[in-house]
Amino acid sequence: MSQQLVVTAIGTDRTGIVSKLARLVTDCNCNIIDSRMAIFGGEFTFIMLLSGDPAAISRIEYLLPSLGLELDLTTMTKRTSAHQRKPVAAHYVLEYTGPDRVGTLGAITGLLASRQVYIGSLQSESRPGADSNQTVMHTLMTLELPEGEQPEQIKADITALMQTMNLTGSFHAQT
Repeated sequence: MSQQLVVTAIGTDRTGIVSKLARLVTDCNCNIIDSRMAIFGGEFTFIMLLSGDPAAISRIEYLLPSLGLELDLTTMTKRTSAHQRKPVAAHYVLEYTGPDRVGTLGAITGLLASRQVYIGSLQSESRPGADSNQTVMHTLMTLELPEGEQPEQIKADITALMQTMNLTGSFHAQT
């Protein structure tokens, strides 16, 4: 019976970290189902969803802390079960850009949560704007609208909120 394990690793960025983590997964006879890596400041961040038989998962849990010490990483594991998909009426993409202000992401995600919209993925990045005194945020989300929700009403609500926050963007069906 296959089990699943979420593994996270955070530490100073340098070449070879992903290779050593992936080698451990292979050596323990686990499979990487999903993974994400990003660099935040000077920090390497990596998250993986692994699958394997109970002995393989236990072996990863046992060996990962020592590899983390060797690589100067903070690591964490959590056993989980397979993701249970909910009935979805439609898949959409929300993308917006605008001034980087405190609370922007919270306001947008709060609106989505109030409409029971599931966020499947989220990527957000701040970067210098054309005016050197301004920072611009760019955010991209994939969304799953529940059955019974009207995409046009959600689009109107998101558009109105974006206008009040001086954001430009789009909300469209995923192709």
